[in-house]
Amino acid sequence: MKEIDKIAFIETKNGQILSTKSKGKTKYYIPGGKREPGETDEETLIREILEELSVKIKKETIEYVGTFIAQSDGAKEGVLVKMTCYRAEYNGILHPSSEIEEIKWLNYKDLDIISEVDKKIFRFLKKIGELE
Repeated sequence: MKEIDKIAFIETKNGQILSTKSKGKTKYYIPGGKREPGETDEETLIREILEELSVKIKKETIEYVGTFIAQSDGAKEGVLVKMTCYRAEYNGILHPSSEIEEIKWLNYKDLDIISEVDKKIFRFLKKIGELE
């Protein structure tokens, strides 16, 4: 089994979660991405969020949320994505950058427009009272 290792940024407010849509894609994804060789989780999170959302993560505020595994969207059966999730404070104003076409705040009723691993994250956040 192949596993795609990704780091994700969890930002919730008012019962919603920050999600992004990449150019040419139809589904929304929690922002983040794959680590570069030798990068730590923190380094990946800081780099990916600066690239995608144009904001600078405050390293000292990074907090682990959880790790979620599911079938990778668009990949052959058995290719899994492992999403290690963190929340953090940041400096700057959220603005789509790089391959990101749109930033959108989603809630639990939006399960039909997100990936399988994001559905697991949404269910977890709903269970702990952060998503409506």
